[in-house]
Amino acid sequence: MTKQRDGFASSLGAFTATVASAVGLGNIWKFPYLAGVNGGAAFVLTYLLAVALVGLPILVAEHAIGRKMRKDAVASYATVVPREGFWVLIGYAGVVAAFLIMAFYSDVAGWVFSYIVKSFMAAFRGTGPLSAQDFAALASGTWEPLIWQIGVVVFVSLIVAAGVSKGIEAATKLTMPILLALLLLCDIRALTLPGAFKGVTFLFAPDFSKLSGTVILSALGLAFFKLSLGMGTMTTYGSYMPESVRLVPNAGRVALADTLVSILAGLAIFPAVFAFGFEPASGPSLLFISIPAVFSKMPFGNFFTVLFFLLSALAATGAMISLIEVPVAWLSGKMKLPRPKAVIITALGIIVLGIPATLSLGPWKEVQLFKMGFFDLFDYIQQNLLLPLGGLAIAIVAGWRLRKSDFLNELAGQEKGKKWYLTLVYIFIKYISPALIVLVFLNGFGVFGK
Repeated sequence: MTKQRDGFASSLGAFTATVASAVGLGNIWKFPYLAGVNGGAAFVLTYLLAVALVGLPILVAEHAIGRKMRKDAVASYATVVPREGFWVLIGYAGVVAAFLIMAFYSDVAGWVFSYIVKSFMAAFRGTGPLSAQDFAALASGTWEPLIWQIGVVVFVSLIVAAGVSKGIEAATKLTMPILLALLLLCDIRALTLPGAFKGVTFLFAPDFSKLSGTVILSALGLAFFKLSLGMGTMTTYGSYMPESVRLVPNAGRVALADTLVSILAGLAIFPAVFAFGFEPASGPSLLFISIPAVFSKMPFGNFFTVLFFLLSALAATGAMISLIEVPVAWLSGKMKLPRPKAVIITALGIIVLGIPATLSLGPWKEVQLFKMGFFDLFDYIQQNLLLPLGGLAIAIVAGWRLRKSDFLNELAGQEKGKKWYLTLVYIFIKYISPALIVLVFLNGFGVFGK
């Protein structure tokens, strides 16, 4: 007797889990710092176009392929096109990307979780805001960041071990509404500061002279990173979706919710940063250096500091759940391992790979490959290479290797009658999205000149 595969119990559960995968530290940490480094509104507009023209169609394609095959990402692409098994490379690339992302992502998540405790203790002792020196000591340390990183991996692994409906779905149904409520509170406080409008202008008034090929490639990579595309996550989650889920409207709501959270995060950070004269181009440390100092100067500032890092931790948890699920689903399906054993193997692999990423910011800072430390190298490989290339391959499979009727039928699901927007999405998947990915790649690597 074949054991029934676990899956999402409802359309709402599928939506919240997918949103939780998309909404993570990419929104709270990476989106603001990349917007700050790349000039603000021009980068934001480029990112929004990347989501609409490329990210959303690829998201739909991943969900459709996953639900059609009802297998993990590797098995889905191994069998999606009969007699063309080499597409399995998409699945394996997704597994590799998930490990690379978790290697540095779990380090950043460890910083976030540690800042909840550090902010609370600073408030309790009345010692003032956490400073740039506090963050430098944490990020460049040896044992403290490793302990937090391992603790975060263990915490998230316990949730994943509980299963899809009882673990992933239940956790994300609880955390997503809390995250949005906390973020709105932070927005209200930041936008009511004197001088906050400068931050709003920075976020929404574009200066297109800031754009370049590498900036556009970075925006495309961020769209893939934030929507969890090209890493097997959305294919895996698609395999858990019930037939009642309308894939295109669901993907549209996910992309809209993810974008909304990114904008809300920008509105929580940049108005406050400008109001107090901080530097928006502080890079990856923007969240950890600016926010404690900014909120400490407000009424109830200690409360809002703890609140902000709590919501960041909630965001990180949902995203890490989806990343760990990719290799877990593969090990469970391919190797026939029980879920708990698959989770343990995955967690150990992440920890082993994560140690050099964490130490590369401290004791191993001088150890570099291609002029990058392990933290930056893993980030660069997944965002600028694996994810966009994976998205291009997915578009080719969905648009050129599957029969149009089969793909459109999967998109329609239980819907009656032909929907005009399904054909429009198919045109984007087949022609527009892959062409844009290729053009952005060529431009990002200087093919068209500067």
